Amino acid sequence: MIELYDKVSKKAGKMITNAYSTSFSLGIYCLDRKYHEGIYAIYGFVRVADEIVDTFHGYPKADLLDEFERDTFQAIERKISTNPTLHAFQWAVNTYNIDHENIRAFLKSMRMDLTQNDHDLASYEDYILGSAEVVGLMCLRVFLDGDDKRYHELKESAMKLGSAFQKINFLRDLHADYYQLGRVYFPGVDMNEFNAETKKAIEADIDIDFKAGFEGIKQLPRGVRFGVYVAYVYYYALFQRIRGLEPSVILEQRVRIPNRKKYRLLLSSYFRHSFNIL
Repeated sequence: MIELYDKVSKKAGKMITNAYSTSFSLGIYCLDRKYHEGIYAIYGFVRVADEIVDTFHGYPKADLLDEFERDTFQAIERKISTNPTLHAFQWAVNTYNIDHENIRAFLKSMRMDLTQNDHDLASYEDYILGSAEVVGLMCLRVFLDGDDKRYHELKESAMKLGSAFQKINFLRDLHADYYQLGRVYFPGVDMNEFNAETKKAIEADIDIDFKAGFEGIKQLPRGVRFGVYVAYVYYYALFQRIRGLEPSVILEQRVRIPNRKKYRLLLSSYFRHSFNIL
């Protein structure tokens, strides 16, 4: 029965999410259940692509990513795949009318990680668009379930929120990106001269994205708003923690929010959402 395979494939996305991200797992858990399968499917897809370029060392990454892209669009066209992650993703794409150009933009950014170790402003903005902003748009399609008018109204804020999350990831992962993968994402930044002034300029840019993204959160459907707000609160707490650290510290280690604090943030977020005081 194809229904059983559908069910198993959708569970694959949930397993991937739970294994790789406590923050996003809790955020998705706080969404109305009808949104879970679509968001898990998207997360599973983007995580596998990211793993190809970041961790498949010693394997032909470019070939694997090319195959993954071909298989993705073949799955979308056929509406089936023997790869459970892609089978769940094609279901989400076809069910929620996710734009194919956004998928291509995402895969383009993943491919940039294979060949480009630093960025100018243009390539940085292009990378942010593909790696984060369009992922926000994929999720927005699920959240709004076919409402094109609301999609276009909230499109910009969804992109800004995705951008803020990604830039926080760049700051959090400075050590691993530079020393292990040889990458510098922030344009014009020399890691040998990374200082407080440079850090503050990056943080000011992130602040702008966070504010724009938050305005969109307040306009999301109620069944979505709490889950996205939880992800926002976690990332903002991480941002504030990074803000309080010296540049040398974030160059030496990956900054984290302890799980016990995440659960406290979850509880406080629940009360704020319940009393409509976001």
